[in-house]
Amino acid sequence: MSTNKNISLVELAETIADNKYILGDRLVEIGISGPTLESTLSSVAMAQQELGHSRLIYRWAYDLKGLNGSKVEIKDQTGKAFTTNVDITNWIELIAGLYTTNVAIDLVMRAIIDAKNEEVNPPFSKMLKEQQEHLIYSETWCNQLLNDKGSIPKKFRYALENATNETIEWLNKVEKDDLLTSEKMIAENTNLVSDYKKQVNELLTDGAVTNVG
Repeated sequence: MSTNKNISLVELAETIADNKYILGDRLVEIGISGPTLESTLSSVAMAQQELGHSRLIYRWAYDLKGLNGSKVEIKDQTGKAFTTNVDITNWIELIAGLYTTNVAIDLVMRAIIDAKNEEVNPPFSKMLKEQQEHLIYSETWCNQLLNDKGSIPKKFRYALENATNETIEWLNKVEKDDLLTSEKMIAENTNLVSDYKKQVNELLTDGAVTNVG
């Protein structure tokens, strides 16, 4: 596959890698002061996994550009991370970002895998198990925060909605990218946005929050 055909896929890969890089950083920075000892230990462990995922995807992006990804040294993101992730400053925002971003990334990775384009050669199979663990962890914390007392549920809903708006914008862009679909880089008839909304709305089944989107 020629590198000029990979432009959209490179951007997609760098967006995934950037967000995982930032989440890894925030999981250490914010997670070290988690509300419980268990949450702190889990955050540090997940941080290493997210950073490992980001390195794997950065290497893939370099390979797609026809460069040697094995020699890449990552010092910072490429500027494609979601603003809501970059701006995370507390545990509530961290959980909202971790959940929404990983739901979206998981949907996109599976759409690429389902396309079965041998030229794309995505490295996602190595990540899916850890990715699923992160989704379960963040969803569990989402439920805890939504059912907490005082002002926490309202603050979390606000953070979740903010993160969701940016995530849906990205998924919509991926879903409507003609190059990705015409070159069979993602599966045909992929419904990334509706699938994402369905997962988030299932999280909010208590009816306390208006349905997403």
